[in-house]
Amino acid sequence: MSGQEAAGPPRRRIAGGPERVLRKFLPRGLFARSLLIILLPVLLLEAVMLQVFYGSHLGIISRRFAFSIAGEIAFSLDQIDRSRDPAAQFRIIDEVQQQFELRMIFHPGAKLVPRRAVNVLGPMDDDLAQALRQHVSLPFTMDWLASPDFVLVSIQLHTGVVNVEIPRKRLWAGSLYIFASWVGGTSILLIVIASLFLRIQVRGIRRLARAAETFGMGRDRGPIKPEGAREVRRAAIAFNRMQERILRFLSQRTDMLAGVSHDLRTPLTRLRLTLAMLPQSPELAPDVADMTADLEEMERMISGYLAFARGEGEEKTVLTNLSATLEEVVNSARRSGARITLHGTPDLVLPLRADAMRRAIMNLVDNARRHAPHVVVGVAAEGTQAVEVTVDDDGPGIPPDQLESVFRPFESGAHPGGSGLGLTIARDIVRAHGGDIRLSQSPLGGLRATIRLPV
Repeated sequence: MSGQEAAGPPRRRIAGGPERVLRKFLPRGLFARSLLIILLPVLLLEAVMLQVFYGSHLGIISRRFAFSIAGEIAFSLDQIDRSRDPAAQFRIIDEVQQQFELRMIFHPGAKLVPRRAVNVLGPMDDDLAQALRQHVSLPFTMDWLASPDFVLVSIQLHTGVVNVEIPRKRLWAGSLYIFASWVGGTSILLIVIASLFLRIQVRGIRRLARAAETFGMGRDRGPIKPEGAREVRRAAIAFNRMQERILRFLSQRTDMLAGVSHDLRTPLTRLRLTLAMLPQSPELAPDVADMTADLEEMERMISGYLAFARGEGEEKTVLTNLSATLEEVVNSARRSGARITLHGTPDLVLPLRADAMRRAIMNLVDNARRHAPHVVVGVAAEGTQAVEVTVDDDGPGIPPDQLESVFRPFESGAHPGGSGLGLTIARDIVRAHGGDIRLSQSPLGGLRATIRLPV
């Protein structure tokens, strides 16, 4: 063996982990994520500040208040316990009330009644209990619910029970609520300001996304208004320029193709006239018929090529009754001798380029009737999101490995015939509407072509 150890198999990186879990709980929208990015650090900072204030400043003040009051109570009780004269005891209680603002009520011979401890917001109750245990060293109970103005402390002496009413203002640190109100108020204000600001920024992005989606579906609504941050405005301006260039390119291509169409049809028209002027003789009749059929085939091919190159892009989108369009296509096919059936939902209205969509459906119907004796056309709405048009036939169908290749230009698949552009033109038109076409096996045994269009 060589001096190097054999390298083991490479370790695979474990997908997911904390990032996957975090992604699962993060909001999906840009507005919510941006708001979270802004607010989360601020809220964490305020929480740390509140904890620092609550744990240090408020705790120190609360302990000082509690130990001060406990010392006053211990001093007063010591004076009361030393004096055996009831009159002197009540005089001491009056002086305590005047000097320390502590109201004391002495019950000679009474016994302390246990009370259930109640915790209140803040460290005041725990600090007071600790201070009383340290300074008084006598059994006691505290009642924080007796009154909203004072805390009742009952202390067992040798000669009775003393009830001490401690004003809450001497235990209460009002700065806690001031600080909490300040933190909560600034947080709410920050959320409102950030929400308004982010809504303006996201609105420009949403408008840009809607404009791109609409333009991709062939619904030209003109340029969009740039708004929002500088980068969003630049994106909107770039989109408007791109839209203008594409429309100008389509217009120029359409004008050029119109001229090409005229130049190509002119010699075909001359040839047709020449054939019509030839002498009608039995010997030339078969040749003239063949040449006439060839001219018609050439005209159909030229029309197909131009329609494919033009893409029906100059037609405007309008609200169209798709069910009525299908009925027109089916009636036209029946007049041509096709055996075709139509079923589905009536009066489906959606924005379409009517002539282009009629041509796409007609291409699918012609393709089906060319290879099958029976064709079934159906239409149905999928909720409020999409509409599906199906063209089924009972012909030989297409092998599964060719279901995608037949959409390529000049590809006739397993059944030669035609220009090989019918399915290509149909998919080009449907995709220009934001939809798509897919081929599959039909329940009739042949081929099913499904058009899915957004509403």
